[in-house]
Amino acid sequence: MSGVPGGGPDAAYVAALCAGASAGLVVAGRSQGPRRARVLFGDGVVQTPVRETWESGRIRLGTWLRGRREWWCLPVALLLAVLGASVLPVIAGMVAVPLVRRWLRTRQLRRERERRADGVVDLCGAVVGELRAGHEPGQALLVAVHGTEALGAAGPGVSAAARFGGDVPRALGQAACEPGLEGLAGVAACWRVAADGGAGLAAGLDRLEGALRAERRRREELRAQLAGAWSTVVVLALLPVLGLGLGAALGAHPLEVLLHRPVGLACLMAGASLEAVGLVWATRIVRKGEVA
Repeated sequence: MSGVPGGGPDAAYVAALCAGASAGLVVAGRSQGPRRARVLFGDGVVQTPVRETWESGRIRLGTWLRGRREWWCLPVALLLAVLGASVLPVIAGMVAVPLVRRWLRTRQLRRERERRADGVVDLCGAVVGELRAGHEPGQALLVAVHGTEALGAAGPGVSAAARFGGDVPRALGQAACEPGLEGLAGVAACWRVAADGGAGLAAGLDRLEGALRAERRRREELRAQLAGAWSTVVVLALLPVLGLGLGAALGAHPLEVLLHRPVGLACLMAGASLEAVGLVWATRIVRKGEVA
């Protein structure tokens, strides 16, 4: 092999090595090129974003756990099964998973319904503001609908009716059939009266907004008054657990008695049944007070 002028055979080998490395970078892809070039020609140390990876994993784990909170019953059941040396807590935990899932789903739907009801109030205020700013009713409703996400799947239908001159009261009436959007029936009535009789739409929606806000305040006050009743329900539900803890602290071995003796099993079944009936009964009483 002939040498390179002014450099000798070593310079030729270095040049060939650099050319091969460059070709490898091109073949491997441009997205990894700068990073590999820093490894070859830099200090050879790649900074791995360990902190970012840890934070991302923690966020994903937290999201997964929040979306499957009903499965927390199984670790508790396994702990009780180990402490009591019985499979009965595991069976009870498996039965509790769908029940807890249903309860969580009901609570989520209730919160979603309240969020939609608050969105209707904000929608009325936004339409009134747009009307008083000089916009046409259809344009005002279109801007207000785009500014809120409370309408959900009913939003595109209302927006289409407002944009293309459709039957807006009918679209609002159809949207009012969804849970939490009942206040849109009043918006549809105000819209129909304003279109047929020439009454002021802004004034009607302003009064409707005031009525909906008053209803929301009444609901919040009633919920605050029932907070004591909810606390009583929670305390009554936790009393058996407290009793088991006190018995274990005193050395009475309550899990052994309840899970391994016929009398204890009978007491466990009777107590669990009475506990469930009491919780359902108390919850219904409080719920009836909330909707009263």
